[in-house]
Amino acid sequence: MPESLDNPNGSPQDEDTSLSASTLRSEAPEREPLASPALRINVYIDGFNLYFGCLAGTPYRWLNIAALVDSLLAPVFPLYTVSHIRYFTAPVENRPNNPYARERQEVYFRALRTLPRLSLHFGKFKTNTRSYMLADGTGFAEVVRSEEKGSDVNLASYLLIDAIDGCYDVAVVISNDTDLVLPIQLARDRFGVAVGVAAPIYFRNRYPMVDLEEVADFKIHITRAHKAALRAAQFPEQIDLGDGSKIYRPPSWA
Repeated sequence: MPESLDNPNGSPQDEDTSLSASTLRSEAPEREPLASPALRINVYIDGFNLYFGCLAGTPYRWLNIAALVDSLLAPVFPLYTVSHIRYFTAPVENRPNNPYARERQEVYFRALRTLPRLSLHFGKFKTNTRSYMLADGTGFAEVVRSEEKGSDVNLASYLLIDAIDGCYDVAVVISNDTDLVLPIQLARDRFGVAVGVAAPIYFRNRYPMVDLEEVADFKIHITRAHKAALRAAQFPEQIDLGDGSKIYRPPSWA
């Protein structure tokens, strides 16, 4: 390895060179108070985490994300501006038990694109058939397994890139994925921004991840207490695009 990529003396670098939290805090600029009237807020949404934590099987799937965000932020911040909402997801695949999932999702993407403050960021959705051992050990079963890839990495990347570029004073991460602990910690400690978490835990068997809460400045989890907010934050059944065309809510989402 060239010396310039190792240490200056040319000897192997065996020490842990990762930045510690204490080191990062010593370099961080002073933070804006959370009550500042000039707060710029960016929101980062793990789409699948939100869907399966709050929306699947409910009548709230035709969700206006911007309206929900405002209902979450208004009780916490007296004055703020939502600068950007980044929504991270992946195109799903149709399956025998859900043959029109992709078409419904595409309609929803069209609805989201009508929101001026929101951008969509796509990972990949993969479906594979795998063989798994039965619980009693008597044999194996072929199982169709679907996995979404890329959203957590994409979210973490934009959270840090936007902090580097000075795009926000406060970030809100809507996810309950502990893979985001380190990027949240880095954004706070290295760039002096505040980061809150909103875990989508509407369903009773879901709980906020303690690791996420511990690295966040504040929490505004989406729980059963937000049922009225979810109901109110729905797109109209028909969205008029202004050019004579309309977007219609999928019938099964009524």
